[in-house]
Amino acid sequence: MHIESLKVFCDLIDTRSFSKAATRNFISQSAVSQQIRALEDKFNRRLVERSRGGTMTPTAAGMTFFQGCREIIDRFNALNEEMKGLGNIVSGQVRVATIYSVGIHELSPALKRFIKTFPQVNVHIEYLRPNKVYEDVINHGIDIGIVAYPAARPQIEIIPFGNDPLVLVCSPEHDLAAKKRIDIKSLDGQRFIGFERDIPTRKAVDKILRDRGISVRYVMEFDNIETVKRSVEADLGVSIVPRATVQNEVRAGTLRAVNFTESFARPIAIIHRKGKIFSAAARKFIEMLTEGPQSASEP
Repeated sequence: MHIESLKVFCDLIDTRSFSKAATRNFISQSAVSQQIRALEDKFNRRLVERSRGGTMTPTAAGMTFFQGCREIIDRFNALNEEMKGLGNIVSGQVRVATIYSVGIHELSPALKRFIKTFPQVNVHIEYLRPNKVYEDVINHGIDIGIVAYPAARPQIEIIPFGNDPLVLVCSPEHDLAAKKRIDIKSLDGQRFIGFERDIPTRKAVDKILRDRGISVRYVMEFDNIETVKRSVEADLGVSIVPRATVQNEVRAGTLRAVNFTESFARPIAIIHRKGKIFSAAARKFIEMLTEGPQSASEP
């Protein structure tokens, strides 16, 4: 077997498409099919189930082979970049997936520093829902994920990244806008704008309110922080959000952020698959994210 054949197989599983795998590797779709059949003949196992239109799904044996191939490809790429790095030049690609609010607000400052320090590294960032970030980490689709309220899973390694204080946000016209600090119990009965129920930040906010016997009236639920903020600016309700996500609006005067008498914070973490073999570029990226105080921890 050649390393190129293993890469073609991994690309096929990643894309679920013979044509896309062919495009990635600058070969014909027929050549992809021939390489997959050669692998199946070698192991006497069907690795993929083919369907019309060039799409496919991996078999159980195919997924087992994919996991092993991905580790081999990662190790080969890491070695390749390490050899290039003997000349003290860090290059290559880092694949990152994160939720939108963390990617835009917490990750942005560190990303700018990294790009300036290592201009020959290509950082590819995807903004995904939390469950998809975990899925892509486990399936080797990305190098690292960055999530809020990290969940312990058998195949996942967690590296703390920071903590972002939670604050009440309201429009400048709201009755609570003039307060410098409030007891969270004063939110009882308030019209409330929140995230959708399957989002970790929403679950955490609900638990905070429930543990204190506070009942709010959810009037709107969204899957992203930007729509939450726009609705609060329109004075349709109040919300509890990470402070870092509203700094621009507070400076512009379109939102008011009010601290609580109690301390609440959203933990943020880097996650990766256990046993993941990182390239030099990925190692440098993680080092830069975790060195010194992060924006997520700043007041």
